[in-house]
Amino acid sequence: MNADREAASVQVEPPVGRPPGGVAPGDVAPGPGLDEARALELLRRAGVGRVVYTVGALPAVLPVRFRLDPLGGVLLSTAPGSELARAVDGAVIAFEADEVDGVDGTGWCVTVLGRAEVRRPSPAPGARAEIRIAPELVVGRHLLPGAA
Repeated sequence: MNADREAASVQVEPPVGRPPGGVAPGDVAPGPGLDEARALELLRRAGVGRVVYTVGALPAVLPVRFRLDPLGGVLLSTAPGSELARAVDGAVIAFEADEVDGVDGTGWCVTVLGRAEVRRPSPAPGARAEIRIAPELVVGRHLLPGAA
């Protein structure tokens, strides 16, 4: 019980040089959120994103090419027996893509969370498996320049 009270009273200090609740000079501030339709519209513009999943209870991030289906599902292509196909089938995973200006850090980012389904290919040589991430949550944000 004392441990609960002690834990509740712990205050976290902001990192050095960062104002409480603020943005340090040179940082990029998360901007206003995007509605789902606008987030998916931006996502369609990106050619490469990152799929985030787990392997042996450890996080893994893999850059991948992708496309969206008409319902906003994220479609990935992979070798049928790949580690990715084995790890994500039926799992809830994340997918993120962004566009960020290299000079001032402004841009946008979109994250899609959902259950992955691996669609096995035909037995034809060279056929690829398709992974579809069914969107359960789509979160998008503009990235604004930080405070000067």
